[in-house]
Amino acid sequence: MPSFEQDVNPPEVARRLQVSVKSACRWLLWRQGGAEALGSRGLSGGRCRLSARCLEKLPAYLEEGSAAHGWVEDQVSTAARVARLIARKCHVTYSVSDATQLMHRLGFSPQMACPAGGRARRAG
Repeated sequence: MPSFEQDVNPPEVARRLQVSVKSACRWLLWRQGGAEALGSRGLSGGRCRLSARCLEKLPAYLEEGSAAHGWVEDQVSTAARVARLIARKCHVTYSVSDATQLMHRLGFSPQMACPAGGRARRAG
């Protein structure tokens, strides 16, 4: 039976044992550091480009709704609108995809900008 102690790399161990390379790598991590080594390393991806102040203010901007920021035709806060809002308020350029990820991280839906699981507020 192949083992990491014999200097066999994870892909070769995976092939010989007929398991995925990911499984072989996780087994190696466990052997080297125990259960703690298998824990989450946090969010992947790049660092948030917003300042702490802008990141703190963004949920309030989203709660105000689209009309408060110039989109009066409807109250839908699309990710594209949120990306433009971030550019206007924080002077940082975000792609639509990045804006979507940021909204989810803050607990908002990119379609309606209401807290996830919450209800959209009626204008009134």
